Amino acid sequence: MKKILSLAAAGALLFSACNSDDDVVMNPIQKGVFTVRVENIQTGKDFFRSGISDAVGPGGSLSFSFNAGKGSRLSFAAMLAQSNDLFYGFADTGLALYDANGDPVSGDVTSEIMLWDAGTEVNQEPGAGADQAPRQAGANTGMDENGTVRLVTDVMDGYTYPANSEVIQMSLAHDGGSEFTVTINNVSDMYAFQSPIAPGVWVVHNSGMPVFTANQVAANGLEGLAEDGENAGTGMFLADNSGYVSPFAPGVFSVSTVGYPLFIDGEVQAGNGLEKLAEDGDPGDLDTYLNGLSSVFGHGVFSEPVGQSGGAPIFPGDAFEFTFEATEGDYLNLATMLGQSNDIFAAFDDMGIALFNNGIPVTGDVTSMLKLWDAGTEVNEYPGAGNNQAPRQAEPNTGDTEEVKVMQVNDEFTYPAVNDLLKVTISAN
Repeated sequence: MKKILSLAAAGALLFSACNSDDDVVMNPIQKGVFTVRVENIQTGKDFFRSGISDAVGPGGSLSFSFNAGKGSRLSFAAMLAQSNDLFYGFADTGLALYDANGDPVSGDVTSEIMLWDAGTEVNQEPGAGADQAPRQAGANTGMDENGTVRLVTDVMDGYTYPANSEVIQMSLAHDGGSEFTVTINNVSDMYAFQSPIAPGVWVVHNSGMPVFTANQVAANGLEGLAEDGENAGTGMFLADNSGYVSPFAPGVFSVSTVGYPLFIDGEVQAGNGLEKLAEDGDPGDLDTYLNGLSSVFGHGVFSEPVGQSGGAPIFPGDAFEFTFEATEGDYLNLATMLGQSNDIFAAFDDMGIALFNNGIPVTGDVTSMLKLWDAGTEVNEYPGAGNNQAPRQAEPNTGDTEEVKVMQVNDEFTYPAVNDLLKVTISAN
């Protein structure tokens, strides 16, 4: 860096004075030491995406679609209506959507479905119980069981239940990219035991047991879903805990007087290292490139989250900080990759932001001047689910290459507003 970062620089004269007979005249500060804080302000989420499903009567079907990247699992739950508190679902950890080779799962997955007892209401003869949903006088009218969620085959209540495949059939289609479609068919019209499949829930996640945990008490609205087909409680729980969350990768900053040191809006990036930063979160080449620019008076990499040791991305609640010296006429820019993307990064306008206003240092919250940019080097995929995005790609630079101009992100997908992702503040001494 051409400007040495030093706390001693903060001791620059803040005013000038003549002899003791003269008045002291305050002059605007024309140089100073700046500290920038880049904070990931997102709220962490446990799951990626969730939804609710409608009831399916005998002979009926429904479908729903979602995006999911490698490592994702699907969980669902829907009540067997002709029961007290039985519901269909996969194992409590869900169904893997990609196999051990990383290939998407597709086809008939009915064999993965299990019939579970929520353990909240005493079972009665299936299809005949007075406290079962089609016959009960009101919701939650059966005798409390105070049990745990178990496979109905382990309950041994003395009743005989239809084979799962005689009521529900489920298929999973891979639609290309990271998109899947689930189709649920109620096939009970072809058998003696006919039952609606009540409204249910589904959720895409990477770990955990989002809907229920085997051998644990039903929670988060599962009782209402399993006893009465009321999916609102569980659906709301899943919705509140689902969403797009992204780390921000280590980045680079520049202090310059003129020009566009990091990128030029509306031009194809010039092989200066922006591609590595925007696709793979690697700021090294771009930082090295800045060494050769005469208009750049300071630059560096920010890579170590505050309070941590070693380089790492910042997750919700984490922050980067960096310090530099600047004078009147200098501009600041920075770039940090939106981790759950192909080549999107946060930065100010291509020239950056002025660090002084009539000799007074610019300080405070400058997030409003931050934007999300598309580097134009890799084809975008569904945010948070693309298999060529950094958290899921097999190695750096594996996505489909494109060579288009750098621009503010504008594609078919939806991204959070930048001020819901990051907060950038500046202080000066």
